Amino acid sequence: MSKIIGKALPGMPWQDKPEGHNKPAWRYTENPIIGRHEIPISNSIFNSAVVPFGDGYAGVFRCDSLGVSMDIFAGFSKDAIHWEINHEPITFEGDPDVTKREYRYDPRVVWIEDRYYVTWCNGYHGPTIGIAYTYDFKTFHQMENTFLPYNRNGVLFPRKINGRYMMLSRPSDTGHTAFGDIFLSQSPDMEFWGHHRFVMGARGGDLSAWQSMKIGPGPCPIETEEGWLLIYHGVLRTCNGYVYRMGCALLDLEEPWKVKMRSRYYILGPEQIYELTGDVPNVVFPCAALADADTGRIAIYYGCADTVTGLAFTTIDELMDWMKKYPM
Repeated sequence: MSKIIGKALPGMPWQDKPEGHNKPAWRYTENPIIGRHEIPISNSIFNSAVVPFGDGYAGVFRCDSLGVSMDIFAGFSKDAIHWEINHEPITFEGDPDVTKREYRYDPRVVWIEDRYYVTWCNGYHGPTIGIAYTYDFKTFHQMENTFLPYNRNGVLFPRKINGRYMMLSRPSDTGHTAFGDIFLSQSPDMEFWGHHRFVMGARGGDLSAWQSMKIGPGPCPIETEEGWLLIYHGVLRTCNGYVYRMGCALLDLEEPWKVKMRSRYYILGPEQIYELTGDVPNVVFPCAALADADTGRIAIYYGCADTVTGLAFTTIDELMDWMKKYPM
C-alpha cells in the first residue's frame, strides 16, 4: 500500500466506491455540492479551493457575477460539503498597483509553515498568477504577482523542497489558450521566482488523446512516500469544442520537475448532466483535494461545466494502481 504523508482528516467527506465501478475515481451521489446561485449575485460558482481550517473547513470560491465578472470569495463549512460563502468578494490589502482588479478566477489554497497561501489567475495586463496569504480567511495580504503575463494555474507545493518554495504553472496567452504545458518555478522567499523547469506537456496522437491539446496542474500536490501525487486537467479539441478531463501523475520528491509515472487514461471526465451542460459544456476541472494520511482517502473538488462545483472520491492506492496499469 502507498502512504500519504501529512495529517489525518477523519471528518473529511467520503463515500465508498460503488460496486462494479471500474474507474479509479467516483462522484459524490449528491453532486453538485455547490449550485450556481448560492449567493445573491452569482451566475456560477466553480473552480474553487478548500482546506481544513479550525474545527471545519475554509475555502476560496470562484463566483462569476450576474454581470459575468470574475472574482473570488471566501467561505466556511463544518463538513466540507455544505458551504456558507460570503456575499462580497475578497478585498486584498497591499500595493495598489498590484491589488487593482481586472479579474480573478480559479483559486488554489494551501497551508505552508504558518499561514494559508492563495494563488489565482489574476488580471494584470493579461492573465498572470496572483498570490496572497491569510491567517483567518478574513484579512488577505496580496503579494507581488509571481510572473509576467501570460500565465495561469499557479499551484504551490505544501512545503519547501531543498530550501525553496515551488510552484507549478501553465504559461498561456491572452485568451482561451490552444496550448499548454506544466512548468515548475522555484523561490527562496515567495516573491522572486526562477530556476524554471519543464515538467510535462500535452501528448499528441491517439495514445492519450484526452490530453492532446493542453494540460494544467489542478490541486496542490499531495506528498506520498513514493513521490508527489499531482492531479491535473487535460484538454481535447473536438468538432464540438474543448473537453476537459482529469488525470494523475507522480513527481519526484526531491526534484519534482521529474515525472516518475503518469496516467495514459483519464480518471474522471464529463458524463453527468451538470458536467456536460452549463456555461462551458463538457468540463471537469479539479482545483482542490483533501487527503487523509490514515486511510489514504482523497476527496477532489472540481468545477463542472464552468457553472457548479462537484465532489469526487478516490484513494492513493487507486491512483497509483491506475498509473501502473495504464502508464504513459
